[in-house]
Amino acid sequence: MSSQLLQQIREQVKNVTNEIYEDIVEIRRDIHRHPELAFEETRTAGIVAEYLKACNIEVKTGIAKTGVVGMLKGQSPAMNGKLLAFRADMDALPMNEENSHDFCSLTPNKMHACGHDAHTAMLLGTAKILSSLVDEIEGDIQFIFQPSEEIAPGGAKVMIDEGVFKDRVPDVIFGQHCIPQLPVGKIGFVSGPMMAAADEIYIDVIGKGGHASAPHKATDPIVAACQIVVNLQTIISRNFPPYEPAVLTIGAINGGSATNVIPNTVSLKGTYRTMNEQIRVLGHKRMEGIVEHTAKALGVEAELEIRKGFPAVVNDKNATEFAFKASQEYMGLEQTIHAEPFMAAEDFSNFLNVVPGSYWQLGVSNAEKGIVHNMHSSKFDIDEQAIRHGMGFMSYLAIKYLKDLD
Repeated sequence: MSSQLLQQIREQVKNVTNEIYEDIVEIRRDIHRHPELAFEETRTAGIVAEYLKACNIEVKTGIAKTGVVGMLKGQSPAMNGKLLAFRADMDALPMNEENSHDFCSLTPNKMHACGHDAHTAMLLGTAKILSSLVDEIEGDIQFIFQPSEEIAPGGAKVMIDEGVFKDRVPDVIFGQHCIPQLPVGKIGFVSGPMMAAADEIYIDVIGKGGHASAPHKATDPIVAACQIVVNLQTIISRNFPPYEPAVLTIGAINGGSATNVIPNTVSLKGTYRTMNEQIRVLGHKRMEGIVEHTAKALGVEAELEIRKGFPAVVNDKNATEFAFKASQEYMGLEQTIHAEPFMAAEDFSNFLNVVPGSYWQLGVSNAEKGIVHNMHSSKFDIDEQAIRHGMGFMSYLAIKYLKDLD
């Protein structure tokens, strides 16, 4: 009986998905034409709120300034049935688009180069599908449209602090991210650590400038800065177990103005990414020691600032296994894969620190169409068939989870 019911649900979901697909694609393109940066998503939030209301979904706006939350009530009483949450992010990036399709960004230096336009559109599509099949829903569904994922500390934490779960904490939360490393039609799952904690590193090395021909009369911050960079690389190679993923990259060195001048100061900027909170803390301590003592050994001063970013995305094992099985049923065995973790950061992690859940990778690339560029590229794009897969799968997953079907 369970397998027959699941087959029936799949057919219902796919039918509605196909009916609304073109409309959802147009919503994605509209949002893509009008990108908005972190906490500026006023137009996007308005589109979201109006669409949810048209689906007879309860709407709250103004959470974390531009955040929108919808609640769809299913069959069972609100406090007795389960509550499942979905999340999509809405903000764009401060960069120019270099694509040639007819829905490119109309705003200079703003672009949806990370798929948030598609995330938002797919969750609206999911809301429409589930509201159309509300008689099949045995519980409640919360739709979270979050501002400011691209800038730490991120909108997820603000939404949590402002009470997005005040009335009721969900039993589970799910989300997805467009991934160009996977071809369209595939969904990848990772149980446990999936994405990294990301911290920013800022170091100012302060010496004593002078003539380049007489370094003995100066205190060279360039040599000290270079030594600090080299010594920092030993943190991962000589302090962490080799099976622990971690990255420490110095991405900018600024200092000096001429061939014959030793400058007074040099500044360094970098990123530090980890999957394990204990490793993260250990790395911070080792950075402090290396910067301080390397500077002291070379006769300069050094100031270190570590700006903590998002925590690591750690998927709940049970939630991930459930989503993986649901994807096998909805997408197919060959289209559902065990994916690899990657070291980008995502503030969905803040939701996972409050609610068990899972965040999966939605394939969006299509080499035959030239859709191959990575996230945060000025030529990033998606095969829009991914929208069909993403909203259909989320809808199927929600109904299956709330019906407690294996």
